[in-house]
Amino acid sequence: MAASKIPEIIKKNEAELLTDWLKELSQVTTRRELIKESEIREQCSEFLRLMRDALQMGSLDGESAAWTPVRELLARISRARGLQGFTPVETASFVFSFKQPLFNLLRRELATEAFAEELWSANLLLDRLGLYTTEIFQKAREEIIARQQQDMLELSTPVVTLWENILALPLIGTLDSSRTQTVMEALLQRIVDTGSQIAIIDITGVPTVDTLTAQHLLKTVTATRLMGADCIISGIRPQIAQTIVHLGVNLGDVLTKATLASAFRLALQKTGQSIHRNAQPSTRAT
Repeated sequence: MAASKIPEIIKKNEAELLTDWLKELSQVTTRRELIKESEIREQCSEFLRLMRDALQMGSLDGESAAWTPVRELLARISRARGLQGFTPVETASFVFSFKQPLFNLLRRELATEAFAEELWSANLLLDRLGLYTTEIFQKAREEIIARQQQDMLELSTPVVTLWENILALPLIGTLDSSRTQTVMEALLQRIVDTGSQIAIIDITGVPTVDTLTAQHLLKTVTATRLMGADCIISGIRPQIAQTIVHLGVNLGDVLTKATLASAFRLALQKTGQSIHRNAQPSTRAT
C-alpha cells in the first residue's frame, strides 16, 4: 500500500484548510456567546499543527503514540466545552466539521483512483477523534455531576451545636452507604472539634427506614461511641417504630425519642444541665 498523501496535502494547504474549517464551524456552532472567536481559531490552529505532525510520522489510526498530543488537546477542549455549557453534539462538531473542508481539498488534489482510498482513511481517522471527544465530554460531565452530588450531600448533612456539649444532626432524605460515610465523617469531626458528649441524630426527615437504613444508623452510633460520645436517635414516628419491629431490627441499647425536643431534654439531663423559664414580670396598671 502506497504512503498516504494526506500529510503532504494538509501541510501545503494548511492556511486554506484553516479558513474553510472556521467557516464550517461558524455554521454548526450557533451559541457564539459561549466561546470567543479567537479561542476557536487558536484551538483549530493547534489541532491542525498537531495533526500534521502526527500524520508525518506515518500514522493514520488516531490511537498510536504519535496521536497522543492530538488526543490531549481534544481532551482539554472537550472538558472546557462541558464547563462552558456546550452539548455533546456541539462538542463533537469541532472534529466532525473538519470533514467537509478536508474532503473538498482531497477531491481537488487527488486523482480519482486515489481519492476513494484516501477519503476512507481520513473518514475513519476523524470518526475516531470525534467519538473520542464525545467520550471525554461524557466523563467530564459525570465528574461534574459527581462533585455536585457530593457538595449537595455535604450541605444536606449539617452538624449543629444545640447546646454546650450537645450536637444535633438532622437527616433529610434517603440514608445510603455513601451518605452514611459522609454523615459519620462530619459528625465525628465535629465531636473532635467541640468535645461534645451527646450527639442527637434526628430522622424526622427520613421518609422510610428499612433494614439497610437501620444498619447505617447503628454504624453511625457505634462510631460516635468510639469517639467517647453518646448518641440519641430522635424522630421515631409510629410508622417507623412498627417497621423496625416488623423487620426484626435490634437497636440494642440505643436511646430513641419521638421528637427532637424530647431528645434534647434527655441530652440536657445526661450532661447535668437544665433550662429554666424566667417568671413572667408582673404588670401594674397606671
